[in-house]
Amino acid sequence: MNSRSKSALNKSALNKSALKKSAPGKPALRKPSTKKSAPKARPSKAAPSKAASKTGKLPEWNLADLYSGIAAPEVARDLERMDADCVAFETDYRGKLATGTANEDGGKWLAEAVRRYEAIDDLAGRLGSYAGLVHAGDSVDPAISKFYGDVSERLTAASTHLLFFALELNRIDDDILNRAMQAAELAHYRPWIEDLRKEKPYQLDDKLEQLFLEKAQTGYSAFNRLFDQTISSLRFKVGAKELAIEPTLNLLQDRDAAKRKSAAEALAKTFKANERTFALITNTLAKDKDISDRWRGFKDVADSRHLNNRVEREVVDALVASVRAAYPKLSHRYYALKAKWFGKKRLAYWDRNAPLPFAATDVIAWPEARSMVLTAYRGFSPKMADIAERFFTDRWIDAPVRPGKVPGAFSHPTTPSAHPYVLMNYQGKPRDVMTLAHELGHGVHQVLAAKNGALMAPTPLTLAETASVFGEMLTFKRLLAQTKSAKQRQALLAGKVEDMINTVVRQIAFYSFERAVHTERKNGELTATRLGEIWLSVQGESLGPAIEIKAGYENYWMYIPHFIHSPFYVYAYAFGDCLVNSLYAVYENAAEGFAERYLDMLAAGGTKHYSELLRPFGLDAKDPKFWDGGLSVIAGMIDELEAMG
Repeated sequence: MNSRSKSALNKSALNKSALKKSAPGKPALRKPSTKKSAPKARPSKAAPSKAASKTGKLPEWNLADLYSGIAAPEVARDLERMDADCVAFETDYRGKLATGTANEDGGKWLAEAVRRYEAIDDLAGRLGSYAGLVHAGDSVDPAISKFYGDVSERLTAASTHLLFFALELNRIDDDILNRAMQAAELAHYRPWIEDLRKEKPYQLDDKLEQLFLEKAQTGYSAFNRLFDQTISSLRFKVGAKELAIEPTLNLLQDRDAAKRKSAAEALAKTFKANERTFALITNTLAKDKDISDRWRGFKDVADSRHLNNRVEREVVDALVASVRAAYPKLSHRYYALKAKWFGKKRLAYWDRNAPLPFAATDVIAWPEARSMVLTAYRGFSPKMADIAERFFTDRWIDAPVRPGKVPGAFSHPTTPSAHPYVLMNYQGKPRDVMTLAHELGHGVHQVLAAKNGALMAPTPLTLAETASVFGEMLTFKRLLAQTKSAKQRQALLAGKVEDMINTVVRQIAFYSFERAVHTERKNGELTATRLGEIWLSVQGESLGPAIEIKAGYENYWMYIPHFIHSPFYVYAYAFGDCLVNSLYAVYENAAEGFAERYLDMLAAGGTKHYSELLRPFGLDAKDPKFWDGGLSVIAGMIDELEAMG
């Protein structure tokens, strides 16, 4: 999971501090969904587990590069400075953009306004990122929760003074603005301005925008916070132990079938006991989005996400249609093969991510994981490896599992004047190594794009997952090339196929679930039972007949953070994975100069449309056959596994 949104509609420049989560649904959840999951940072008082002792000492991040602590005087100083800068900005520019831009030196004048706006955004990003990261490290500590809430409220209050800027800028006549952008100072910001003007048809008048912004604190932001605190505080009784959600989910990958079943039943029992809370959160946020979409004029439930991603609806529709059509030759076929390896016709849902009988069982220690990823990165590009290495040497990673820490993993870019931070819950499994490779891909991308400044560094989510998935692919390919054992090669290949199914098939199933929920919510509230029915329907379609869906699984929609924090985010993972499959094929066929072109693409950040960034590689996501090419890579790996027997 990764970067901050560029949208200025629902989130002003100051209100973009929420952490993007990694892909949900990957075991160990991996991403707002990759080997990540949902998404503060204090040492645990709990004794280290056996797995933890085998991984070696795990790093905890040093957030002092942002602030030295929640009570640091610099926090209060910067909050006061932000308040003052926002008021001064409003005083200097509100009601003056149209006339000021129309003057002879209007380009330089407006460029100075944008520069000041960007500086405030950078400062707000520092404050909001620090509060969010501290909270991610411990979301149940009352003092930290209060700090997080207080900072969020201050950011929102300050941002009301900036709300006018994007709205007024979008009301400037096209001819006047185009003349102003002849000035080099303003031309620098052309990509941001052009992106902003794409949102012009959906913006409301100033008072309504202010109301939407201020009410967010007691609306969707409050319910996002309630979800985080609830999911982090849940405990699951597995045997004699009371576990938090991350170690419980991790047991679904345990080699012991009894432990997998026990963990699955514990998850189902606790989810059932909390279904009313999660149903309320889901219904409220879906309704909140429906109200916003209706007022803004979005026609489809996912159109606001497509706009935010700068991707056309028909491109996403083509991706979804291609993946759903491929379910039988991907997930259905693979799970039938996996069931055969276990000597069964069907696998219970809790065995879907079970380690293969012939897979290595050793825990991968942290130093070994670090070496695996950096070696793979260095083989592709020394520059890429040098950037990734700083995450280790400069303590930009928080890896241990701790009580109160959010599950999953993410890379948060913070703000260009600082640097990204990576959160993981490392437990030494091969998938954890791939998660590390994934998040460091995000981190490298964020470091390279930072030169574009706070307004143009963030990348649309469709391309934001490209660097992360590419980092995984580099690591996987290197490990595969070094593996001599036929059985371990088979295990590696199967693990990669499972990851790709979780990234592509599972995320499109999640997207289908969200579409059904948000569409049906327009006609009234959905009970927890109804939400479970929709969940089972899309899961049954995507998993296929070789996975036996037993009682209890109907409530597994509850823990997916992307449904709460970033509606419709999930298709970005499928987009990124299919894109990387095609991109990697270009690399293998024309390696010379590829690394330079690739790093240039990452360094562009949000300054170019995805179609322009892909052009140097000869790729066109608008081609209906494009997605089939990416999916055929997964199918080819399954072909190879079937040939192995």
